[in-house]
Amino acid sequence: MRLYPIEAGNFKLDGGAMFGVVPKSIWNRTNPADSNNMIDMAARCLLVEDGDRLILIDTGMGNKQSEKFFGYYYLWGDHSLDKSLQDIGFSRDDITDVFLTHLHFDHCGGCIEYNKDRSILIPAFKNATYWSNADHWQWAVEPNKREKASFLRENIQPIKESGQLQFIDIKNSTPFEESPLGFKVFFASGHTEKQMIPIIEYNGMTICFVADLIPTAGHLPLPYVMGYDTRPLLTLDEKELFLNLAANNNYYLFLEHDPNNQIITVQQTEKGVRLNESLSCNDIFK
Repeated sequence: MRLYPIEAGNFKLDGGAMFGVVPKSIWNRTNPADSNNMIDMAARCLLVEDGDRLILIDTGMGNKQSEKFFGYYYLWGDHSLDKSLQDIGFSRDDITDVFLTHLHFDHCGGCIEYNKDRSILIPAFKNATYWSNADHWQWAVEPNKREKASFLRENIQPIKESGQLQFIDIKNSTPFEESPLGFKVFFASGHTEKQMIPIIEYNGMTICFVADLIPTAGHLPLPYVMGYDTRPLLTLDEKELFLNLAANNNYYLFLEHDPNNQIITVQQTEKGVRLNESLSCNDIFK
């Protein structure tokens, strides 16, 4: 098995929304805001090369939305999914599986693109199976009013129409479920219903793609919960369970949204689970 970070782009989000009830005077120390109160965010995906399979975990925002849409998110930097794939010798057509942690636009927007004359929407990975789970899919296609702006029909419906969609079974095993992709999954429903956190065994290490359960290293303290989470009290419980497992078992946490910290480890302290070490993907994926 080989792992590769795939930098799909950078954007900005409101710092207050990203930290919920935590005062700016506190979160600004770890995630400094600009004059518009926006903080830097990454869309860092993960490519898993395992035998004949090439599995892409999440896809970033993609590029099909309007200039007005992207204007809300202050895109910055020169990263792109295609460039990141090309840099390691792959293309979209090589991808066999696209695993979606959840269907918010910044995680699945790159799944779908326009055809050459921009007349129809088609899968951006024509040879891939797309993986979600039935509970989250239903949650996304019939969205609540709070999340409706994050579940964009143009990102979701064409996946189903393509015939390339499959679901991960949920058997309510604890703490992790087996998946058909060769790694386990931790389900978390505080942010959105049945978000899937891949747990990958790699060279004697456990690599966890923590998606929006722990967006950045600044979100490690339990009360630091995003304003976007639909069930923040459930997030507290899920974070506590997961971070205790991570600290006690020396998991490596792959951060999707932190532009400065790619992988971190955590440790038990008197104040709870806190940052132990920040590592680059080059340190781990050798």
